[in-house]
Amino acid sequence: MKDSQGTVEQGLAREAQQRNGAMAWVRNEVVRVGLAETLSTFVMMVFGLGSVAQVVTGTGAFGEYLSINLGFGIGVAMGVHVAGKVSGANMNAAVSFTMCVFGRLKWKMLPLYVTAQFLGSFLAAGTVYSLYYDAIHHYSGGNLTVSGPKATAGIFATYPAPYLSVYAGFLDQVVGTAMLLLCLMALSDRRNQPAPIGSEPLAAGLLVLLIGISLGSNSGYAINPTRDLAPRVFSALAGWGPEVFKAGHAWWWVPVVAPLVGGVVGALIYRVFVEMHHPSVHKRARAYESEPEGEALDKLEKPGPPEVCV
Repeated sequence: MKDSQGTVEQGLAREAQQRNGAMAWVRNEVVRVGLAETLSTFVMMVFGLGSVAQVVTGTGAFGEYLSINLGFGIGVAMGVHVAGKVSGANMNAAVSFTMCVFGRLKWKMLPLYVTAQFLGSFLAAGTVYSLYYDAIHHYSGGNLTVSGPKATAGIFATYPAPYLSVYAGFLDQVVGTAMLLLCLMALSDRRNQPAPIGSEPLAAGLLVLLIGISLGSNSGYAINPTRDLAPRVFSALAGWGPEVFKAGHAWWWVPVVAPLVGGVVGALIYRVFVEMHHPSVHKRARAYESEPEGEALDKLEKPGPPEVCV
């Protein structure tokens, strides 16, 4: 009996040792952040691209443009739930780049974030292609095209409307991404009116939904370099070929470069118009000291929520 008990205890001790070893491995910040950012981006993109695939191949029977807006918006919210407390769930190279510019993310972490976002988006494109393989080929008759009445490349990457010039499209992406970062800065500003604690994923998802239903018709509101480039590369490899980079007057670089510009512009606008003008902590403290005790306590700033994660 004692021997049996000793064997069980030894087995439990070995199991705990192995578990502790595994936990020590994932405590590495780079590994933890990379895994979480990859998974959060994958989740967002599976829901987003899946909604596009369902609308396109269903010829309107299984949703419409609003379905795509909801798919990406709620997908963003789910992505933030997946990794918000680990990597911040940027899920967007423009967000990560802007956070580096404004000192909220170390520059040395940028390659990790961009790689993770690219990988998550690429894997999501492959997953959606596998799930909708039969539907895509049935809809297109086996002819994978980038433009035309049966085009399906738009399931994976964005393309400009026929009337849109490259210059207007660049501005479209700058403005869309600027609105994204401007509002994200506001949602995470603890000294203004931030998203309530716990509601950050919902707020971020509603913001993406709002951009989609108001600024999305010109070119599909990519507002995210890795969201657009990784699935575009996948579609080129999966059968659509090099035309995905030639279409729309070589449109592919616009949703890669313009969001980087727009993100910085939007965050800068918020900082110049709002954030820079917050009273300093010392000024507020002196103001409280000069007021009656009861009134000062009523005006004390309550702690805000953590920064919005996207």
